[in-house]
Amino acid sequence: MATIISTLEAAPSRPKPAGTGTVVTFLRLEGLAIAALSAVYYGRSGASWWLFAALWLAPDLSMLGYLAGPGWGSRIYNAIHSYATPATLAVSAILLRSPGLVPFALIWFNHIGVDRMLGYGLKYPDGFAFTHLGKRGKQKDEVIPPSESPC
Repeated sequence: MATIISTLEAAPSRPKPAGTGTVVTFLRLEGLAIAALSAVYYGRSGASWWLFAALWLAPDLSMLGYLAGPGWGSRIYNAIHSYATPATLAVSAILLRSPGLVPFALIWFNHIGVDRMLGYGLKYPDGFAFTHLGKRGKQKDEVIPPSESPC
């Protein structure tokens, strides 16, 4: 037992590059599932596919928050790109008996799901490229800086 512990203590701990491993793969597959389900339910809702196309990129307007700096930008981006926000809209639509809002929530879910599937995750305040799914851009092998957590 002592030799196992001493061997583990002697092993150098090297951080893995951000955005690698089975957890990231699982999160990307989860994004695929959300995107597929939201598209199926949108099709069954009877709403216009023109509306879907017109509003699909609307959540990305949250990137304008980065004009106020990376801290504010990541907070605004993450608030809009969290599954909790369209879920709140969907639950509100159901509770308020306002089915006309459900297609908007489904478009929003679809957008977030596709983003996750493609590797665009929630942002760290260190910069737009630093996400919970790994670093985006040319230098993907960098380790994500130790921030508290995605805002």
